[in-house]
Amino acid sequence: MFTVFFKTIILYALIVLSLRLMGKRQLGELQPTEFVITILISNIATLPIEDVDIPLLTGVLPILTLVCCEVVMATVSMKSRRARKLISGSPKILIRDGVIDQQEMRELRFSIDDLMAQLRQNQVFDIADVAFAIVETTGQLSIYPRFEARGVTAKMLSLPSEGEETAPPVVMISDGTLIPQSLEYCNLRPEWLRKILREKKLEVSDVYLMTCNRQANYHIVEKERRAS
Repeated sequence: MFTVFFKTIILYALIVLSLRLMGKRQLGELQPTEFVITILISNIATLPIEDVDIPLLTGVLPILTLVCCEVVMATVSMKSRRARKLISGSPKILIRDGVIDQQEMRELRFSIDDLMAQLRQNQVFDIADVAFAIVETTGQLSIYPRFEARGVTAKMLSLPSEGEETAPPVVMISDGTLIPQSLEYCNLRPEWLRKILREKKLEVSDVYLMTCNRQANYHIVEKERRAS
């Protein structure tokens, strides 16, 4: 019983470390080689857990080998465009100047339903609004809309930029815990925070969530009082 428990903990920690070593993209959109490596690692890790007679090293060694292979392949891909194209492929244009490339659709085995689903995921519900659609090497569809279908931007309206003042708000207090880096990000001092909390008659421990931006605009959510 304890053997299975310790094997599970060790392999769990090893897989998390392996994914970290292979890069953050492993946690999001996967290239074909990364997808294969991830599946193999998950399958190999289950063997020592399911069968107590299999030594832990039998699971650890293949996982480390696969991680090393992936790191080497990623390094080679970064340095060689030819190798990158061979390993990961290249983007394919499905819609060019508003016209669907049916031959490319057939080669990629991309059905109309697949195309429409990907368009909807990109908030496009009318294919006539698409100028270009490109299938990336991760399988995701990138959309370039026609001019008349694009959203209005500040640049189109010639609105002046406010620089870094438009930076998004960050979490300053999370479940009663102050995050000092957020004060630095907002260019604010601890005295400012203490003054705000004093005006609200709150302590840091009373705050469930507090967000703030660089203009010192803040939002506070108090912790719910537990019924006694």
